[in-house]
Amino acid sequence: FGSRLLAQESQTQPPNALLAPKNCAPRSTKMSAKGAKIFKTKCSQCHTIEAGGAHKQGPNLHGVFGRTAGTADGFGYSGAVAGSGVVWDEKTMSEWLKAPKKFIKGTKMVFAGIKKDKERDPLIAYMKEASA
Repeated sequence: FGSRLLAQESQTQPPNALLAPKNCAPRSTKMSAKGAKIFKTKCSQCHTIEAGGAHKQGPNLHGVFGRTAGTADGFGYSGAVAGSGVVWDEKTMSEWLKAPKKFIKGTKMVFAGIKKDKERDPLIAYMKEASA
């Protein structure tokens, strides 16, 4: 009887649905939701991330991953950022967000950084999702 019930249940749900309780969101969804909150409180005063979003004190971040630092059209970057040659990926973004002034000396970005991995990691997950 138990195996028949399991077989019936697996036919009505996706194969991985039995691996976690129904009320659990996938890890990436939880991380990006947390990251969205962090972006709103720590980044949105100076940056937008949606496609076509305006530049503010900092550049719009849509499409930032895979792009060379200092190359978003229409934003006036410091010579330090524009000449850095940094290509944004998870690793470089994490180092930048940890300590911008140490990562690219001479940046005009006025931000102390986010020292804790548990804050940077979900922020980067959100940024990757929101800027794709």
